Amino acid sequence: MSHVVDAQAAAALDPDLLRLATNGLKKLAAEPRCRSAFVDHPLMAALLAPAADRYVVAADQEGLFERLPVLEAKGYRTGVEFVGEEARDADEVRAVTDEYAELIERHGSAGLAAPVQLGFDLSNVGSLLSARTAADNTAALLEAAAPQGAGILISMERSSLVDDILTVFKGLAEEHENVALTLQAQLHRTEQDLATVLPWGRKIRLVKGVYNEAADVALPRGSELDDRYARFLERILEHGNPVAVASHDASLLELLDGRGLLERVEEIEMLHGCRPPLLKSYKDRGIPCRIATVYGQNWWLHLLHRLAEYPPTALTALADLYEPERVRFGAAY
Repeated sequence: MSHVVDAQAAAALDPDLLRLATNGLKKLAAEPRCRSAFVDHPLMAALLAPAADRYVVAADQEGLFERLPVLEAKGYRTGVEFVGEEARDADEVRAVTDEYAELIERHGSAGLAAPVQLGFDLSNVGSLLSARTAADNTAALLEAAAPQGAGILISMERSSLVDDILTVFKGLAEEHENVALTLQAQLHRTEQDLATVLPWGRKIRLVKGVYNEAADVALPRGSELDDRYARFLERILEHGNPVAVASHDASLLELLDGRGLLERVEEIEMLHGCRPPLLKSYKDRGIPCRIATVYGQNWWLHLLHRLAEYPPTALTALADLYEPERVRFGAAY
């Protein structure tokens, strides 16, 4: 028995309790004192590492390129993100950009059968300094990745940053065919944003959205959001853009499947460690599936967001802390 919490067990819990648990975990993720303690004091990272190992593929590129072929051999496409948080000074931005440049260089000789998809927040490559900095850094990485057939996916961030993200994306899309964009179905503005993004013909990664936003900005989780997601997906498919369904929500995937949409998408994408048997079930049906991996050491935010997305997995994390050998890379895929 895997002892990983499933949807049936979660359904027995009080929905209000789950909502409060989600908000509590997101509050911890965003708490500056916790984030500083994680970075500045190695004890916190050492204690929580067994729980993070379920979601973080490797601490460095060496470990990453040892493990990506394992997932590829099982029939999955792969994606890679260097895990971290918003870069607020020039040295941090330079370090992150250099990391991706090295990643692209090593990727060419990694022996993978298919190119990986790279991904990052623009706030990690300079947007908090200036939109121009983020655009220039991303353009350089796109140029380096193109000869290898690799694409770069721009992630979506808080609603206050969306205008800048879209401005940078549109500028890059003029010159680079290998740029892709994430859109959040929860945001009310996405209805209009689709009209400006789709004509570029670039790949869209459609997510529900993980950020706590006000009611006048976004829908909460629920059937209304699921219906909106399906409607947006149909719109993207009708326009002809490549599209990835990025969700760990079995109910949403069932809804999309029932409408015949999953057979038409480019791929289903899930983060590494999140519901592997569910992703495997779609892969075994012949639907292309991508495992989005993260690597690195600054994983506090990533771990807390994974638990917040599905709070009952906090029990799985506690079990992993007690018995680290439960986490066996690739076994559930």
